[in-house]
Amino acid sequence: MSETRTTEEIYEQARLGQAFSLGERPAVLVVDFSRGFTDPECALGADMTNEVEATRRVVDAARELNLPVIFTTIGFEPNLKDGALWTQKIPALGELQIGGKWVEIDPRLERREDEMVILKKGASAFFGTNLAAVLATQKVDTVVLCGATTSGCIRATAIDLLQSGYPALVPRECIGDRASEPHEANLVDLQAKYADVVSIEDALAYLESVRPEGGPSPKPARAGQA
Repeated sequence: MSETRTTEEIYEQARLGQAFSLGERPAVLVVDFSRGFTDPECALGADMTNEVEATRRVVDAARELNLPVIFTTIGFEPNLKDGALWTQKIPALGELQIGGKWVEIDPRLERREDEMVILKKGASAFFGTNLAAVLATQKVDTVVLCGATTSGCIRATAIDLLQSGYPALVPRECIGDRASEPHEANLVDLQAKYADVVSIEDALAYLESVRPEGGPSPKPARAGQA
């Protein structure tokens, strides 16, 4: 009978979960912290008060440093034809109609007028959007990823960030899901394969270690593993 090994042991043997080398021009990307996901009154929503408040700390730190802050939200036309197969798989997505309150960014984040909102109709913040062009235009080289849900749009976006050449930091306090099991499982997998899952304090320390254009650029920090 073969010896039973833990996930940690298997991943360690496979040399998964190494830390990225981070850049000096980060952006904060807040994925789908819209009212439809952070308000439990919506069928898709859950109480993400703690996650929203933690994300507000990260967003405010980026604002103080004049670093880009980018939001995404999901929204569909009333006929839902632009939802394609996704709204068949998750009919509750039909509540996220353009112009409705569930598409609005959670007001606790106090989005500023100069902070863009990317409208998406798929899981990844890259799919069918101009996010890649936005990041390239602003010369971003690292992304601090916050939002919801861990097992859905955060995971999909983290994969595309990796595949697009952007190392991603994921502060664990700043992402949420509607159920704990997929949340925890995807934190493990994100750290192993696609992103650096770190504490919010590590993410804030990284942001503070870089200086916007016009000042000296210190050596990039490295994220600790989860």
